[in-house]
Amino acid sequence: MSVESTVRAVTTYRLWEMKQRREKIAMLTSYDYSMARIVDAAGVDVILVGDSAANVMAGYETTVPITLDMMIYHARSVARAVRRALVVVDLPFGTYQGNSKVALESAVRIMKETEADAVKIEGGEEILESVNRILSAGIPVMGHLGLTPQSIHKFGTYNVRAKDEEEAEKLVRDAHLLEDAGCFAIVLEKIPAALGTRVASELRIPIIGIGAGGGVDGQVLVIHDMLGINKGFSPRFLRRYADLHEVMTGAVTSYVEDVKSGDFPNESEQY
Repeated sequence: MSVESTVRAVTTYRLWEMKQRREKIAMLTSYDYSMARIVDAAGVDVILVGDSAANVMAGYETTVPITLDMMIYHARSVARAVRRALVVVDLPFGTYQGNSKVALESAVRIMKETEADAVKIEGGEEILESVNRILSAGIPVMGHLGLTPQSIHKFGTYNVRAKDEEEAEKLVRDAHLLEDAGCFAIVLEKIPAALGTRVASELRIPIIGIGAGGGVDGQVLVIHDMLGINKGFSPRFLRRYADLHEVMTGAVTSYVEDVKSGDFPNESEQY
């Protein structure tokens, strides 16, 4: 029996089991085959092909410009690399807001063309019709509440959300609505830690946080941020596990110097 056949793939049900036994869920983004292989082999439970690819891969200021075709390209590359992790793909801006038929068509394209496991969608009651329609086709849906980056032009800032009681209570109601609709998990982004803990305790499904405190069921970060590839982004919730910007810059600088000096290639590096 091969090693590959003995790997127990992460499923939506397994995530629910992890919550029941209080095992934290580790989630990271990936956007390409090579990085996804590393992330999967390292034991990450959920890989998110995030619309943050618009920022870290394409250089846009917001996630709004990324298209469905671009998301499918990234997701297809990631899914080919993964043996264990659950692969979740963001539905990009404009593919589900206000039109549940388009939402379903977009989700079906992602599932058919990428071989991913689930889609993620931002919002609460206002996008519930789209959530229900996608779920009716048997496609697993992960919700996303709190700071929803696709709505940045409405919010105007990336500040912490749900700090006042009214917005906090709406978030809790929306979380229950998403669970009742059938979402298998919810991401909470940039909200007070106490609110994250409350939602995680009230809901049966896993709650995964990014800047939502330690009382939730798991954590997610953008891989370029936690590896220190992007130096200009340093929110309070981010912990850097490496400084790859310096490592990579140093390696490329050494390569340039070796080529310029004629040191590369040496005798052992030639045929």
